[in-house]
Amino acid sequence: MKGKILTYFILIIGAFVFAYPFLWMVFATLKPEFEIADIWFFSKNISFKNYSIVLGKIPIIRAFFNSLFVSLSITFSVILFGSIVGYALSRLNFRGREFLLILILFTMMIPFQITLIPTYVLIVKLGLVDTYAGLILPGMMSSFSILVFRQFFLTIPESLIESARLDGCNDLQILFKIIIPLSKPAVSTVGILTFMSSWNEVLWPLIVIRDEKLMTMPQLVTIFVLGGQAGSQLGVQLASATLLALPIIIAYSFFQRYFIESMATVGLKE
Repeated sequence: MKGKILTYFILIIGAFVFAYPFLWMVFATLKPEFEIADIWFFSKNISFKNYSIVLGKIPIIRAFFNSLFVSLSITFSVILFGSIVGYALSRLNFRGREFLLILILFTMMIPFQITLIPTYVLIVKLGLVDTYAGLILPGMMSSFSILVFRQFFLTIPESLIESARLDGCNDLQILFKIIIPLSKPAVSTVGILTFMSSWNEVLWPLIVIRDEKLMTMPQLVTIFVLGGQAGSQLGVQLASATLLALPIIIAYSFFQRYFIESMATVGLKE
């Protein structure tokens, strides 16, 4: 009994240590500027002035919907194409399958910065600068999602797939009517990580988007903080950062069960 109490006590302390910086940031946005340096959370002078300043200076609501549209579009396409390729690599026999898998794994080791200039030149040639397509197209495929889906699909019994074939189902029907409904942990993992990655992306939007109406939320917040619009007001900067982080936290809180389950079950099965 004493061992369990000690374990829970240590876990609570650890959770508080990890959560403290974020909690401090949230409560600091509600304090006047002269109290932000205080390490305590609460204040007698709580107000939402910092948030009203952010909303008044930049079109952050529009940027939020821009980010939401771009992130959801990328997430949907990554899940769709990743599951199709993952199914082909795990269940279909064709010449060059192993070589294709090795090639996909190789691309995971190439930093995005190396392909940044060629991708930008291609986007310029296609006339997609300052468009949603310029933000979405480069992120529509993910080697990581292909690997996750392939590994998870390998855990599904072959007998189930053969039964579906005997019932007259083709490969796409097997994938979307049988495999995907059984793969919620993998879908959630890919969805959460892809959404987080695309939502937090700053470098690519800064390169291809110049029109403020099309700017994503991280891009707009970066320009707001580093461009001098926030001035030296730390509370305003923290408020913009809090608004940027909230959607990710909310999304993760809804899908964390599937995320943890997938991390525990998806192995490197051959």
